[in-house]
Amino acid sequence: MIKGKASYPFETLALVVVFTSRLEALIAETKRFAGLFSAKVVFIHVGKRTSYKEKQLSRQLLAYGFNDSNCAVHWQDGSPVDIILTVCKQHVVDLLIMDPHEQESTLKLGTGSNAREITRKAKCSVMMMVDPQTHPVPFRKFVVNGYDHDKTIHTINTTIYFAECEGARDILVVDEMELPAVSLSPMEEMNDRDTMLVKSTFVRDENSKISSLLMLLDKKNMDIKMKTVSGRSGYTIAQFARHAKADLLVVNSPDHHLNIFDRIFSHDLEYVLVDLPCNILLVHSRVF
Repeated sequence: MIKGKASYPFETLALVVVFTSRLEALIAETKRFAGLFSAKVVFIHVGKRTSYKEKQLSRQLLAYGFNDSNCAVHWQDGSPVDIILTVCKQHVVDLLIMDPHEQESTLKLGTGSNAREITRKAKCSVMMMVDPQTHPVPFRKFVVNGYDHDKTIHTINTTIYFAECEGARDILVVDEMELPAVSLSPMEEMNDRDTMLVKSTFVRDENSKISSLLMLLDKKNMDIKMKTVSGRSGYTIAQFARHAKADLLVVNSPDHHLNIFDRIFSHDLEYVLVDLPCNILLVHSRVF
């Protein structure tokens, strides 16, 4: 049921429940998304089930209109990553919502190893809510990666779906470009004008790739603009989203599981997860 399923629509949502001061705001945001996408919701708590927790969660869920007819609550103690991924698979979850700042001793998601492992292994898209509100507001400004990758068209289409549900129109597709060093032999020389010409050609080629990609999209009357920025992949788009005051930064999900190379050298996604510039949506393209 999961393999080959499109990355959208978001028909089933899941929220990782951690009993902290931010829980009510996360439930409020989840309620808004459930209405936005006409979705079912699964609440997942990893930890010991107690009467106090049950009463606290039940009170907050009822306050936001959740009941047995429109949601399910899953309680289980054990490995956070295994439990969350298993429940998402069982319920065919399309969008998993997490708070990247939670550091509860039994969960310790944060932006640490558990969160990274979930983003790598999840068979659904993952949203990290940086600043959830008890009175949520719609997302209006979307920034999405324009990486030269087969996943990107699915990521942009998912962003268009999200923006259309929000009633938003502004989507900015950002292509990060690491300019190549110009390697010359000692006998060759290149002046500033020649260097700029090489870089301009490279930028033009990158823009052409994005333009070709955008032509394949059903834009749904969206105002989709493109921007090429130079700098380290991952870090640059995160900084751009911060300065642009984006409501949501949408990026491709990782390609592979964490290996020894990734533990030593940060890869593209690590720069985004370490210093979250805004709400993050990692789109999992299940067609791959």
